[in-house]
Amino acid sequence: MSSDLSQTILIIDDHPLFRKGLMQLIQSAAEFKIVGEASGGNEGVKLALALHPDMILLDLNMKDMSGIDVLKALKATDLDARIIMLTVSDNADDLAAAIRAGADGYLLKDMEPEDLLDNIRAGAMGKMTLNDQLTGMLVRALNEGNKPKSASEAGLTEQEEKILKLISTGKSNKLIAYDLGITEGTVKVHVKHILKKLNLKSRVEAALWAFGNK
Repeated sequence: MSSDLSQTILIIDDHPLFRKGLMQLIQSAAEFKIVGEASGGNEGVKLALALHPDMILLDLNMKDMSGIDVLKALKATDLDARIIMLTVSDNADDLAAAIRAGADGYLLKDMEPEDLLDNIRAGAMGKMTLNDQLTGMLVRALNEGNKPKSASEAGLTEQEEKILKLISTGKSNKLIAYDLGITEGTVKVHVKHILKKLNLKSRVEAALWAFGNK
């Protein structure tokens, strides 16, 4: 991982013109450095494991391998990178599938360039990145089914409730550990317990659960 002063980014997208425009946009911000680009999922996985970028911007629909499959493959490794889906799809099923597979954010390609760059910056700071218009739709999608309706129903401890609240503000495990005076490893264990109790698979889901069950 690079220092906080220089966030490295890998782009995985099979549209050459979009990749080129995205790279130009990102390179206009001094705090980012493009370390690689891939035109497909298989190439993207190989580059990610070789380059260990801080952040990966990943297309959803690619010819050789879907973005969801790339996401699952990367999450199955020890790669410590924030992975943000960048797609044209505002389909609720695609959105929910990406978040459940562990995506750290989901952004639409038709965003204004300035807004897109602001969201990439937020992602680099450990915050959840999600188009405003998608938040309500995702909360509804993720809260369907067998999910507890409150922290007490889920059986969360007082410490787990504190951590969940901090997750919902977009704080990383490192910042949560600092705020609570505990180790980052302890936070990771608590997050794992929180997800199990809430019947969720990712911290983004947990943040949205907290948003929808205040």
